[in-house]
Amino acid sequence: MSDTPPSSRPRSRVREVARLWFGLEAPVGRRAYLLTGVTLMALKYGLDTLLVYLASGVLWSPLAYLSPALTLRMKSIPDAPSWLFVVLAVATLPFLWIGISMSIRRAANAGLSPWFGLTFLVPALNYLVMLVLAGLPERGDTWKADPTSPYRAGGPQERIQTKIEGSLRSALLGVATAVAVGLGMAGLSVYALDLYGLSLFFVTPFVMGAVSSFLLNREAPQSLKRAVAVACLSVAITGGAMLLFALEGLVCLLMAAPIAGVVAVIGAILGRAIALQAKTPHTHAAAAVLALPGLVGAEAAVVQPDLREVKTVIEVDAPPDRVWENVIGFGELAPPSEWFFHTGIAYPVRARLEGEGVGAVRYCEFSTGPFVEPITVWDKPHRLAFDVSKQPHAMKEWSPFQYVHAPHLDGSLRSKRGQFLLTELPGGRTRLEGTTWYELEMAPNVYWAFWSDSAIHAIHTRVLEHVKKLSETK
Repeated sequence: MSDTPPSSRPRSRVREVARLWFGLEAPVGRRAYLLTGVTLMALKYGLDTLLVYLASGVLWSPLAYLSPALTLRMKSIPDAPSWLFVVLAVATLPFLWIGISMSIRRAANAGLSPWFGLTFLVPALNYLVMLVLAGLPERGDTWKADPTSPYRAGGPQERIQTKIEGSLRSALLGVATAVAVGLGMAGLSVYALDLYGLSLFFVTPFVMGAVSSFLLNREAPQSLKRAVAVACLSVAITGGAMLLFALEGLVCLLMAAPIAGVVAVIGAILGRAIALQAKTPHTHAAAAVLALPGLVGAEAAVVQPDLREVKTVIEVDAPPDRVWENVIGFGELAPPSEWFFHTGIAYPVRARLEGEGVGAVRYCEFSTGPFVEPITVWDKPHRLAFDVSKQPHAMKEWSPFQYVHAPHLDGSLRSKRGQFLLTELPGGRTRLEGTTWYELEMAPNVYWAFWSDSAIHAIHTRVLEHVKKLSETK
């Protein structure tokens, strides 16, 4: 008869599942991988669908949800609030960890290199990878328990102390390799292919973290804290080099830091586990690095800009005729007080109109230059619509240098068209609605869209409040 109290058995089972999902010690067999994949996919679909429905009233179908990119799914809910993107991205992190860690261990359990499991990160391809890993038979346990971990196999074992011999050399090698990967990928993706995609902001820092940590721990076990520090240092040096050589500005680097930092830490944890528990040769890590250019090229060939819509509405205590005159052109705005614009984000200064009616040109002057807006709809005093034929830089970068050669300033965010809609309200009042349609070519789109939508809302608010003030004081 067991001495274990019955009440403790369920907790033991929960601990085993938690170790399987969130740990790095337990080998992953075919059955466990398949059941976990199906269960968590259904759970994530239910969670995301519930969040989207509560926020927008849109119900995602399972087929729409299978789209490999969250950006494509989000197109079905164009009026979704910006905070929904952030919530969905954060909710993805635990599922991402489980998927990557179990794919690495399943690959090792199937006789493949654990580095093969990193292909789980590639959109669309990850579905095929999961099917392959779920179908391959077990071919021996090549994933060994980490001797420096508190989770070890049963029976007496001598704890292996973390070695410090050669650790500085390994750390320098890891950092140098990771920085070379980061700068090389930035050069290829940004300056050769003009691509700010998932491969740059997500996969590259992950591989940087994994490779730096792998090289640090390959010859002698190092602590997890040291592995994470090496990965973060690699990302920081890469960003610092881009700032030093005027390839990027400080604000944009700080905006990218949360993505790069988080995925680099995840990569460091997994890279350390591969080094200590699978003992794969250096060539496998090199293969992961060499696969990055191909991934960037594939992404550049298939990526399509996402057309987004941002709408801002205010009510003006003035009739539409009076509001219209201040919409088509207005004088100098006061310097901005919002902290947002003091980071270098371009802000509107004044607007003027040349001509009248369809074919006229509206010039909206920003702090970085003019937007040139040919009028396409002139329905006085109800609707003014226009295309954007030319636009200035989206921001002025913070940098120790006067000129920063950051290609995203020239076109990663492109305004396509806009309109002002004036609706008469009772009591001689007006509902004034400003809308901008723009393309965003930066990924992960759900992250960058939060910032770009917020910036455009702030610009709208600055203009609409100025129009409101002018209209109500006449």
